[in-house]
Amino acid sequence: MTLRHLKIFILVYQLQNITKAAKTLHIAQPSVSIAIKELENYYGIVLFDRINKRIYPTQAAHNLYGYAIHIIDLYEEMEVNIKNWEDDSPLKIGCSITIGNFIFPQLIKVWQKKLPKIKFNIVINNSQIVEDLLLNNEIDIALIEGEGTHPEQLIQTPFLSDRLCLIVCPNHPLTKIKSISLEKLITFPFLLRESGSGVRGLIDALFLTHHIQLEPILESASTQAIVRAVHENIGISILPYLMVKEDIAKGTVIELPLKDLDLSRQFSIVHHKNKYLTRHTLQFIKICQIWAENKA
Repeated sequence: MTLRHLKIFILVYQLQNITKAAKTLHIAQPSVSIAIKELENYYGIVLFDRINKRIYPTQAAHNLYGYAIHIIDLYEEMEVNIKNWEDDSPLKIGCSITIGNFIFPQLIKVWQKKLPKIKFNIVINNSQIVEDLLLNNEIDIALIEGEGTHPEQLIQTPFLSDRLCLIVCPNHPLTKIKSISLEKLITFPFLLRESGSGVRGLIDALFLTHHIQLEPILESASTQAIVRAVHENIGISILPYLMVKEDIAKGTVIELPLKDLDLSRQFSIVHHKNKYLTRHTLQFIKICQIWAENKA
């Protein structure tokens, strides 16, 4: 028994005429008769009484008709909804904090201009949490800072360069030194982003390459809390330039060059290697890449 059998039966039932049903379906009359006979044999019932060259639905036909209509209606509803599910389903995007605060709002504008009818859900958190959401299939794609921690499961594609910068309060002793060495730097208390953030991961990795493990006196997920503490000369910090450039411009904090550390990094588009990328996901990736190219 197939959907074809049910569609033929429904039309024969409604018209109570095999010849008219065949013409409506644009198939041969014997094909209609065979389909009805196959249904009867499959269920072991008689669907139509044949009296004086006419057919009359039996009680079994009345019962089957209710089911057949329901099945065909559900099938057609499924066909429409499944084919359009990408348009109706929001794209779920994760962003690390720097990207979510300073880059994603610009990407949203481009997205809404190019694809105004497509919805999206956005989660902004530190890179580690965003990666966990990808691993658990709770988001479709992510934009993170620095290197990911699950290269065996997540595909990471760099799309934008960035840098971190050393900031101190305006009257800090380091402002009087022309060339700041790493050895000099670590004699001062550090204020850093929380563990799990892309920024913190990069800083820890950079210092560990010089066999130094930082022990910050303050850790915070709030960049502005760290900036205020730096301004009050509680300690020094290394933060994304994007997040502190306004404070630097205002003179709230001072950016100082470093001699021994490469503070450049990459922003990346990340997705699970087994994740099916819908056309909207691919369009979003393209939007990110084109936006980054224009910013370069």
